[in-house]
Amino acid sequence: MTSIITGDIINSKSVKLPKAYLEQIRATLQVLGKEQTDWEIFRGDSFQIEIKDPLQAFWQCVYIKACLKTIKELDARMAIGIGEKTYEAKTISEANGSAFIRSGEMFEKLKREKTNLLINTGNEKLDKELNVYFQLTLIAMDYWTPNSAEIVKLSLENPEINQQQLGELIGIKQNTVSERQKRASLSQLADFNQIFQHKIKSIL
Repeated sequence: MTSIITGDIINSKSVKLPKAYLEQIRATLQVLGKEQTDWEIFRGDSFQIEIKDPLQAFWQCVYIKACLKTIKELDARMAIGIGEKTYEAKTISEANGSAFIRSGEMFEKLKREKTNLLINTGNEKLDKELNVYFQLTLIAMDYWTPNSAEIVKLSLENPEINQQQLGELIGIKQNTVSERQKRASLSQLADFNQIFQHKIKSIL
């Protein structure tokens, strides 16, 4: 079992400096895997990435979204597919399997339903439940400011360091870090991630 995230960059056409978002999404995906074999960018503002551990799929979506939203007006719309990878290829775009098909189907559904995160695990009951939860997480994530997104990004990149040390990385005080994490609902997102992992374990 594996997971595939298919996404695109919301508002990419309206950003005055397209290099900014292209550099940002490329740098983000490079943290998560190897270009071509694990991820690819296509049509300029769309991407696909394999997250080999399905338990990490939601948290990596949070990370991708946070990285993009550090740039004002940018955001990501993503569809997760969990399933098999039945054909291994040199590039991710040439690979195939139920995880790819499910991710693609959900990606097409994103625009129709005007939402920014959906999942298809092949289990209809579980999908319905998780997609309701996703809409609740988006109440926080869709409205992150660049400052909120930055602190989420740094928190996920440096899970071993405390608020004081996080603040030192960007020159702000510990209490400011705490306030930004609270505004971003980081603690609640982490709690939901535990629930997500428990639910996904049940089908692996």
